[in-house]
Amino acid sequence: MENILIISNYYPPEKGAAANRIEQLALKLSQNNYKVTVVCPLANYPKGELFPEYKGKFYLTENRETITIKRLWILPSISKNIAIRLFSVLSFSICLFSYLLFKKTPKKVIVQSPPLLLSFISVLVLSLKRKKIILNVSDLWPLAAIELKALKKGSLSHKCSLFFERFIYKKASLILGQSTEIITHIHKVYPSKNCSLYRNFPDHKITAMPLETSFDQPVKIFYAGLLGIAQGVFELCEKIDLKDLNVELHVFGDGAEKTQIERLISSQKQVKLFFHGMLDRNELHQTLSPFDIAIVPLKTRIYGSVPSKIFEYGALGFPILYFGGGEGESIVKENELGWVAKVGNYDDLNHKIQLISKIEKHELNLMKTRIFRTSQSVFNLDNQIKHLINSDVF
Repeated sequence: MENILIISNYYPPEKGAAANRIEQLALKLSQNNYKVTVVCPLANYPKGELFPEYKGKFYLTENRETITIKRLWILPSISKNIAIRLFSVLSFSICLFSYLLFKKTPKKVIVQSPPLLLSFISVLVLSLKRKKIILNVSDLWPLAAIELKALKKGSLSHKCSLFFERFIYKKASLILGQSTEIITHIHKVYPSKNCSLYRNFPDHKITAMPLETSFDQPVKIFYAGLLGIAQGVFELCEKIDLKDLNVELHVFGDGAEKTQIERLISSQKQVKLFFHGMLDRNELHQTLSPFDIAIVPLKTRIYGSVPSKIFEYGALGFPILYFGGGEGESIVKENELGWVAKVGNYDDLNHKIQLISKIEKHELNLMKTRIFRTSQSVFNLDNQIKHLINSDVF
């Protein structure tokens, strides 16, 4: 059994796509005869405070299923104050640097990027120790930060981020990109770099479609995930027009925009809008079974980003209403997963919802069955992992 280490800023019991993505990778490698260890911070995401079971801890080793997890200290924060957020990142960075420098590590290490600073520190130490570095790039930073206006082009922070980005690409033994746009971007910087596509496919462990269509209910559209700046869910709740339509919008999740969304709903400025908070992944899937359509928004088109929710909910059989631009549009269209609205264009989005409102429930039921079958074959995590193992990626 070969040892492999994964370094990530997120891991369950934390919620969200990033934690789920790394756990899925760890479990699949374990199922394919790897002994997997994960190094990550003490669980704190998305609230920015340590989970109760980790308070008062500095270093902790635990096991979840077949995975050994090394949790290092962090001073968590979701403060909007840049200095406080930077200190939070540095707290884990210092612990990670010390761990990698002084602890014995296996020959193969998977490094998740972003966050850039953590991936830079990991790659720096691991390259000095001559390890095989498998860099797993899920978003292009700092490019995405510029597009989201979270970083000013040409600023000192931007220049430092560019240095970190170039360094980790150069020193990585090979790179996994979660979109073809990511791989195209990396090859523009380093044309000969060995890159492989690694989509964020889920593994729901189901063989029959779990959805049940409620024929006597309105069409229920839902968003489930992070309520952050990139997703723009608050603006979606403000501008979606459900008046006179037999359609509801339900929001599940947590994050920076949670309070604004709760206030909007309590003010009754939007009808047919419901907020349910954050649920455990398994509980969420059970709760969603009678729902009809998953909406996947991004505030702006982010080059390289493909929201994992396309695969997550397509694999359950949900038709997708995609509102994010970029490569995600092509995936939804090519696999006939649902509808695409032009990113940022709420007139187009509301027009698509009007079309959806006219669809009979039995037609939606047929769509769910077809999308479930398509996803079972096209978005297959087992096949993807085995292909990468056979290609000597891991």
